[in-house]
Amino acid sequence: MNIGEIARRAGVSRSTVSYVLSGKRAVSETTRLRIQTVIDELGYRPNASARALKEGRTRTLGLVIPPASQRLTDMQLGFVASVVEAAARHDLDVLLSPSGGDHDRSFERIVTGRRVDGVVVMEIRLTDDRVSRLAAAGLPFVTIGRTAEPHGTSWIDIDYAALISRCVHHLADLGHRQVALVNRSAELVAAGYGPSHRALAGFRAAVAERGLTGVDVCCGDDTASGEACLERLLSTHPEVTAVATINEAALPGIQRALSGAGLSVPGDFSVTGVAAQHWAEDFHPPLTAADVPTRQMGAEAVALLLELIAAPAAAPRHRLYTPPISLRASTGPVRPR
Repeated sequence: MNIGEIARRAGVSRSTVSYVLSGKRAVSETTRLRIQTVIDELGYRPNASARALKEGRTRTLGLVIPPASQRLTDMQLGFVASVVEAAARHDLDVLLSPSGGDHDRSFERIVTGRRVDGVVVMEIRLTDDRVSRLAAAGLPFVTIGRTAEPHGTSWIDIDYAALISRCVHHLADLGHRQVALVNRSAELVAAGYGPSHRALAGFRAAVAERGLTGVDVCCGDDTASGEACLERLLSTHPEVTAVATINEAALPGIQRALSGAGLSVPGDFSVTGVAAQHWAEDFHPPLTAADVPTRQMGAEAVALLLELIAAPAAAPRHRLYTPPISLRASTGPVRPR
């Protein structure tokens, strides 16, 4: 059953039926009652779009993700799942939109097409055109991550600088004097990816504070890249006895490279960093790490967005997460070589 059939039976136009369903325009009481009688007789129930139209909202949130050509990391997938789950608890749909490169038109449709009531944006760069575009459009939005100047926006983020700094201090306390940071890819660093730059800043600050020798390397987000990265690091900097990383997707490769070099963890080499909990627990031995609370962060991003949708003039809010370092079994005292 559809609006056309209701209009035919009630002897009115489709637009008049739509006005009755949406409440957008006044309809005479006689006509409204005639249409309502037909609706009741047919047992017609407006779909979600019609209800949303009556409310003046789409009941849909946009989630802007990295380009579809890129394989999402497990942490990124965790954020996607947590946003979708949180939206579902509020009876809201989520429209996924890739951004960057050939996908800019998809993002622009999100901004201008009135398809969504608000947007969550992932993978924020220090200077991010998407954030500027959303702010200019006046569409409510929350970012997972933050720009270099985030004071006027609402956001959720991990304090990568503080957490990597803590990892370095932990390694220094264990006697490690030559340590390395395994960062994300060179392309992300060059693009101004926030977590990479903040992790590097925290690493360098902690290395300087503790008087250590520090090496930082970029690494792709996959097992093969992790293995190749560690092999190069061990070859060019054999004095390094420990690494900290924010590249959880590279962890299996890091583990493989250490095993291939005959280095035991943590007897010969220590590994720590920032990662989703299951990545840390799947490492052998389990990884000493700051566990990223993706489920909690996604839920809070949705909650902040709903507040902005309800009160667009409200002051921006944010939350910077600094989860504790969970001491597991991948770090230990330095062993002289």
